[in-house]
Amino acid sequence: MHELLAAGTFLSPLVIEGAVRRALDEDLGRAGDITTAATIPAGAKARAKLVARKPGTIAGLACAARTFELLDESISFRARKRDSDKVEAGALLAEIDGPAAPILSGERVALNFLGHLSGIATLTAGYVAKIGNAKARVCCTRKTTPGLRALEKYAVRCGGGVNHRYGLDDAVLIKDNHIAVAGGVRQALEKARAAVGHLVKVEIEVDSLAQLKEVLASGKADVVLLDNMDTTMLAEAVRLADGKLKTEASGGVTLETVAAIAATGVDLISAGALTHSAPSLDVALDIEL
Repeated sequence: MHELLAAGTFLSPLVIEGAVRRALDEDLGRAGDITTAATIPAGAKARAKLVARKPGTIAGLACAARTFELLDESISFRARKRDSDKVEAGALLAEIDGPAAPILSGERVALNFLGHLSGIATLTAGYVAKIGNAKARVCCTRKTTPGLRALEKYAVRCGGGVNHRYGLDDAVLIKDNHIAVAGGVRQALEKARAAVGHLVKVEIEVDSLAQLKEVLASGKADVVLLDNMDTTMLAEAVRLADGKLKTEASGGVTLETVAAIAATGVDLISAGALTHSAPSLDVALDIEL
């Protein structure tokens, strides 16, 4: 299955397996596909093609392949594209041969994964294209579909983006509410740095240049999240940071604003829209008898 994944990426086969099994269980329910059982003769064979109806960047082929494999191991899934490939409308993504019933039963689950993840990859690729040669990298957030975070973050990588933290346990991100309860920027940073191991990065959110100066004076942060700042303030924040820590711009980033944000010199631009608002790419399964 690894040959279907984007070059240079890793996605645990256990993640794919778990997600696909949950989706099939949800769709097949207790009685299975009663429509297919009632209308398709036993032993009927079918050939099918997975096709992109719209141009985009592909992600999720391994999930589609595993869908059919779990329903019937005799099904042949021959990928004609690979995750992260950019395709035009009408592109052939894969050819499928085998028993007709499991192909029909797995159609929607396979398309749901492929369309959803390709939509995320396509939107991410759009953001990346907008910033051109700027040094900034486009990254995602934790605003993901429950249960699908690893897959959605993989799709971001397929689109040329990078991943922010996966969860609450792999990096410290001190937000405004943490600062308020902890008693201030300095107190929050000191407590965080004292509590975590030497390999754990510490990031803190600020919404003013005064807070940024506190962060810099503390020397306790690795990354600063510049929240909802306009481009003038972002540029000044980058000047103040002067390479002492990584700068991340966040808050309402859109395709229309990302280029101007990148031009300020920030290192990272995070956009929740990559995962929570990406429209599904239109893909279809066409049966050829």
